[in-house]
Amino acid sequence: MIERPTNPELCIVIPCFNEEAVLPHLFDRIGALELGIPFKVLFIDDGSRDRTLELLTTACARDDRMACLSLSRNFGHQAAVAAGLRHAQGDIVVVLDADLQDPPELLASFIAKWREGYDVVYGIRTRRKESRLLRLAYRLFYRLLDRSANVSIPRDSGDFALMDRRVVDVINSLPEHNRFVRGMRAWAGFAQTGVTYERPARFAGETGYNVSRLVKLALDGLIAFSPTPLRFAFWLGGGTALIGFVMLLWLLIIAISGQVFVFASSFAIALLLLLGGLQLAFLGMVGEYIGRILDEVRRRPHYILGHKAGWIADAA
Repeated sequence: MIERPTNPELCIVIPCFNEEAVLPHLFDRIGALELGIPFKVLFIDDGSRDRTLELLTTACARDDRMACLSLSRNFGHQAAVAAGLRHAQGDIVVVLDADLQDPPELLASFIAKWREGYDVVYGIRTRRKESRLLRLAYRLFYRLLDRSANVSIPRDSGDFALMDRRVVDVINSLPEHNRFVRGMRAWAGFAQTGVTYERPARFAGETGYNVSRLVKLALDGLIAFSPTPLRFAFWLGGGTALIGFVMLLWLLIIAISGQVFVFASSFAIALLLLLGGLQLAFLGMVGEYIGRILDEVRRRPHYILGHKAGWIADAA
């Protein structure tokens, strides 16, 4: 049994992007939390274009438990989470989205699991309130990632999780630029468990995740933790080449036998189009890996800090 501090300090990291509509309700829900331990809140404003930063700065001046870091532009959700983990203080850290789809009230259950000896406690979404198409896309992505990743990444679990300080330190030490935090969390190991909950619809405002951002997140997860796309390209390319060889051999036999085959040219054109399309697709797949290698070689920072407010402004 791991011995836990009797009076640990919790830091709740909340990435925000254009959350003006939901922030007043989030402040109320956080203010009403009774967790039995002291906690701080660190908001990360990811280059919002509405009044999000203004509301966060006002809240930090009103409540000394709250702090805010603003990024110089919109770097993306995973970069905002990385900034929060880098600057979070305390014995345990929770990552919580601002849209209230992940209920803050569930943190009491997370802390109870942490006291039992678990270093990572993540939320598992049993039901979603999004559109049917989006639910299907999430379901397929998590199952594909689970089957192909070289580490065991829990299905239907996002960034909503509690992490012990030593897990946060491990994640902060990882150097990669394209960060997939839930995969890094699984890669770190330690004792992990999940808490199930029904995920409600977004409380207010519009989601910052459009289709292109979701596709990029899925690619980041698959490419960072699985060689399967490259292996799939190899086997599919080999299978297609074999089919092409058999078809060409068949056409050659027909030509030698003197049989009239009117559609031979059509088959040849279709085969060329198929092979050309596969080659372009596989070049694009390899390009995704090369692009990420280029990002790592550049060694650019994950984010650039702008404004600070609250207790983080006084931290060393």
